[in-house]
Amino acid sequence: MNDHSVSQKKRYLRTPEIAEYCGLSESFFNNARVRGGGPPFIHVGRAVLYDLADVDRWLDAGRRQSTSEAA
Repeated sequence: MNDHSVSQKKRYLRTPEIAEYCGLSESFFNNARVRGGGPPFIHVGRAVLYDLADVDRWLDAGRRQSTSEAA
């Protein structure tokens, strides 16, 4: 593996790890997979995985300067 491929290595986490990372409940992410509105996810067999870069982009998209800003 060369240096370039190491720097672009993806990091995938399961629902409990993403919930802890975001400070939200696992049930939030379980429900968001049904309703939408959560970060993109990947099904691998029965496992649900989240790419940490996708989660960071999802979190960044929620940035607001005030509570009066439209979501």
